[in-house]
Amino acid sequence: QEAATPLMQELINLHDFVFWIIVFITVFVFALLGYVALKFNSKANKTPSQTTHNSLLEVAWTLIPVVILVVMAIPSFRLLYKQNDFSQIDMTIKATGYTWYWSYEYPDHDEIAFDSIMLTEEELSEGQPRLLTTDNYLVVPINTNIKMQITSDPAGVIHAWAVPAFGVKMDAVPGRLNETYFNVTEPGTYYGQCSELCGQGHGFMPITVKAVSSEEFESWVESAKVEFAKEKDQILAEIK
Repeated sequence: QEAATPLMQELINLHDFVFWIIVFITVFVFALLGYVALKFNSKANKTPSQTTHNSLLEVAWTLIPVVILVVMAIPSFRLLYKQNDFSQIDMTIKATGYTWYWSYEYPDHDEIAFDSIMLTEEELSEGQPRLLTTDNYLVVPINTNIKMQITSDPAGVIHAWAVPAFGVKMDAVPGRLNETYFNVTEPGTYYGQCSELCGQGHGFMPITVKAVSSEEFESWVESAKVEFAKEKDQILAEIK
């Protein structure tokens, strides 16, 4: 999937950077093996060399890999730090994994809470992808640093909240609150899935995220307060 967040774009850039380093090393080693096979086979080299070591060569093949690893490590550690930098968070959402669906809470917006359950094939509308669409979307504003607090039902199993376009994949562990964050730059609908083998319903707890403008988000918040409050009251009435 194309990057929808700055962090995912940086992940792609790092991947491309490391990829070309790997390509260069692979081509170099392959060419070196070919040269050795042709230059030093028994037919081309009747009198083999008795050299046992070469100090300059030994220093070079030790230092060059170290330099390559350092060149790869610096941007990697920088990105790892950025992925865990929660110093400029604008809002928080809590995701809880159940067997087998996700439940969301908006603690910064009057404790809005709802379950997000996968739609069956009969419930899908045109354009909605199978096994990825939920009845209630996780609605978020664009250009906003959103911290996701991710956990799992205390009586449940380990899940993982993952949206590839966001560059986010975080385990949901019973009794533990893990955190990650993202900032969506473009409006749209994005999809993810539980990425932990959590049981027989593993493939049926998708994630549907709808990114909207700040104005649209505020409008959704007002309507969601009413909608999900009614659902909560109805559930409580049924329990009574």
